[in-house]
Amino acid sequence: MRLTKYYVAAVSAFIIWGFFSLALKPLHSFPSLDILFYRVFLCVVLMLVMNLGFRWRIVRETAIYFKSLNLKQKRNLTLLTLGGAMLLTANWFIFIYVMNHISVKAASFAYLVCPILTTVFAFLILKEELSKLQWTAVGLSIFSCILLGYGHLQDVFYSLIVATTYALYLVIQKRNTTIDKFLLLTIQLVITAILLLPFYPFYRGEVPTEISFYLYILVIAVVFTIIPLFLNLYALKGINSSTVGILLYINPIITFLLAIFYYKEEITALQILAYFLLFVSIMVFNSKLIIKPKLLQPKG
Repeated sequence: MRLTKYYVAAVSAFIIWGFFSLALKPLHSFPSLDILFYRVFLCVVLMLVMNLGFRWRIVRETAIYFKSLNLKQKRNLTLLTLGGAMLLTANWFIFIYVMNHISVKAASFAYLVCPILTTVFAFLILKEELSKLQWTAVGLSIFSCILLGYGHLQDVFYSLIVATTYALYLVIQKRNTTIDKFLLLTIQLVITAILLLPFYPFYRGEVPTEISFYLYILVIAVVFTIIPLFLNLYALKGINSSTVGILLYINPIITFLLAIFYYKEEITALQILAYFLLFVSIMVFNSKLIIKPKLLQPKG
């Protein structure tokens, strides 16, 4: 089986996320926690309906599989799933806050740092090996991020938090590959909803009355949450988390272009150079894939 579909899944997910600001920015007048609450709760409802209504056989088979595991395997699977849900919750809230209350560029910068952290975490935790050329691409990415972060310490601070949570999520999910990806995502979102539910009565704002709010939340839930997260988890079945991490640069590059041409945010020649170097780093990291497509085929 060729690995092309896993790369397509990863690239598609990050292209979709690159346009996230188009749905999120119109909600800037609403509290960040409200956006998170409604996003998660709607996702849970939609995914439970899909799983219980149309994928019941897979749910039943997964339950049987879980019962067949020994105590250690059950504990590891539970911890990986719970840890992923908690990291995802933290990532979403901080990202929404940065996007709507700091700047689009700061949110974009978070996903410039994330691939570097993902590669480092994958190397340290998963022992994923990289070629010298790939490490060169990582070094180029680090240099680009230093250029972008210079003189913007506040952006860097928030970006590092966002990046760390998602980088750890990617690495953890690489180890969590034994159950159906869509069901795994559903379970994680249910856990996220349970974690958020006690805070809802105390931290929610006024119940939104604008129809546009709920339409944007629906778009965010389906187009910018369920679909790309599933594609991301699916991609991790066939390619390394470090590769998925480096492809994540597609996301901030698109966000950066939107910041320039759509949101008219101020931009400098140094930032343009840095983003160009990031694009080059993607090409270098995946050069074997681009130059020799036959390498997509697994060995053996």
